[in-house]
Amino acid sequence: MTLYQVLFEQDGVFIHSNSNDDCIEQDLLISGSIRVVDKVLFSKSCNRDSSSVMEWGQSAEERPHQGLETQHSYETEWDMVNAISFKKKTFSNGDGALNHSQERYRWAFTFSVTDLRTITVKVDSWSSLFFKLKDTSISLPTLYFHQGGVSEFLDSLRRCAMLSESPEDESCLLVSTVNKTLSQSFENLLDDNNFGLVHKLKKDPYVTTLGGFSKVTNYLYDAFRGAEEQQRPPEERADLLGEVIPGLEINHQEEPGFEVITRVDLGVRPDVQRGEPLSPEQWGGHQDPEGRVVNVPHLKQVIFKGGLCHMLRKEVWKFLLGYFPWDSTLEERKAVTRDKTDEYFRMKLQWKSVSEEQERRNSKLRDNRSLIEKDVNRTDRTNRFYEGIDNPGLVLLHDILMTYCMFDFDLGYVQGMSDLLSPLLFVMENEVDAFWCFVSFMDQMHQNFEEQMQGMKTQLVQLSSLLRLLDLNFWNYLESQDSGFLYFCFRWLLIRFKRELSFPDVLRLWEVMWTGLPCQNLHLLVCCSILDSEKQKIMEENYGFNEILKHVNELSMKLDIEEILRKAEAICLQIKGCKVMTEVTTRYRTFTVTEVTTRYRTFTVTEVTTRY
Repeated sequence: MTLYQVLFEQDGVFIHSNSNDDCIEQDLLISGSIRVVDKVLFSKSCNRDSSSVMEWGQSAEERPHQGLETQHSYETEWDMVNAISFKKKTFSNGDGALNHSQERYRWAFTFSVTDLRTITVKVDSWSSLFFKLKDTSISLPTLYFHQGGVSEFLDSLRRCAMLSESPEDESCLLVSTVNKTLSQSFENLLDDNNFGLVHKLKKDPYVTTLGGFSKVTNYLYDAFRGAEEQQRPPEERADLLGEVIPGLEINHQEEPGFEVITRVDLGVRPDVQRGEPLSPEQWGGHQDPEGRVVNVPHLKQVIFKGGLCHMLRKEVWKFLLGYFPWDSTLEERKAVTRDKTDEYFRMKLQWKSVSEEQERRNSKLRDNRSLIEKDVNRTDRTNRFYEGIDNPGLVLLHDILMTYCMFDFDLGYVQGMSDLLSPLLFVMENEVDAFWCFVSFMDQMHQNFEEQMQGMKTQLVQLSSLLRLLDLNFWNYLESQDSGFLYFCFRWLLIRFKRELSFPDVLRLWEVMWTGLPCQNLHLLVCCSILDSEKQKIMEENYGFNEILKHVNELSMKLDIEEILRKAEAICLQIKGCKVMTEVTTRYRTFTVTEVTTRYRTFTVTEVTTRY
């Protein structure tokens, strides 16, 4: 099974033959088209391999036969086919090898982007590209773009490779291919159209449904599993548990042949009730005559228990996100707004004033703009605030994200960030306020979008350790299905359940999380709450790795946020009161764990405060 996405396609790309070739008439122009295709191959066992391929082929009018074994329509989104061959030809060295046909197809060629070493760009009467492969025994003809499009071609290539200018020759681009960039992973992960194909195709529904998701999960699987195949030393495993629950005092012992395995008696999970949203009267009662917010801990507790009524969100979210200090007066907040407005529009002017000529020499700005325009056009378009053509909400969404690229040059824009901004703009209904609230939110979420994904890796490891403490049987089952690191929770953590919940439920969850109660990592408890509700079905149906991914994805828009929050709080209280017992076995040797008391301690992942 092969899954394809065309990243770039253009006609009017010529080869200029030369007089040194006796078989071809001098000065003959050979017209053709160029295509960059990202393809993912799946075996019957659902093993997956992906690569990006560049192809040039002669135009149809120059070929009496199309040369395609099977005709396919390459759309901007994924297309799934059973088999494909671009030409009636065989590769002598696999997908990445060059092939010349013997007759009129002699000029057609295909190679893998991973086999590409350099690209030389020349601009004369026509812009041209010369490709040099890592295999120096293979030479390729220069391609001339008679109708333009070199910049667009190079931009598409940057989606699957890194292009950098050679220090010796500014016209030469060095090509290096690494693991799929994080932005590309986000694009495929967040693209709902990838998942929707399962309803249209009867064959291999798992492959179709999970194609985009697997781009990220496979990367994480390789990263984590590679490290886990080598047994962690005792001190590392102890440190990991210590990060999750600092209340555990761990003593490393080197007694050969022994391990003290903790068995946790969590006791009965308490019954927790949710409260009513904070009312305007309650909010007014928490402000002094000068506008300072008083009794903030109690206020946060009310918001944690019931959220906010919608009419208060525009004002209260600014405090929850740190845009306004809790102890600021009304006049001080007006001054902050004036200063922040000036600062915002100064940054906005920076990208607004860039000329087209400047932008042609700024690949990062072009890439950011391209990704933002693509994402904005498909973000929450069913919401009335963003629906329709030429919606002013979409313009604001675009402008805020472009301005954020000026605020954080290093990060720029990564796909998925528009999902975090959309609810903020919806609530604030103001460009400046939405921007600064987004900045505050991104301060919390920044590591999720960094290229090395260290923040995501850390959260998944912490979540796995937490689930192991809560339900060892379920964790063991997931581990037996190669799911112990909870890759299927990736999207939950990445954009804080934005794609899993209805829009109103997203607003409720986020404002509850921003209170910092009962811990700064409530999102991990929310994950455990959802998994606790789904574990019975997963285990009874004997779901494997792919089935678990599919099942979790299908939970989208079927979750009850109030029930999730109720159970998350109950889990936290249950952990707070847990007692850890120890049992010595003779199978392994690691560490001893002392009993956790029920004192009110601050946990890294399951922090418990005294305000219950």
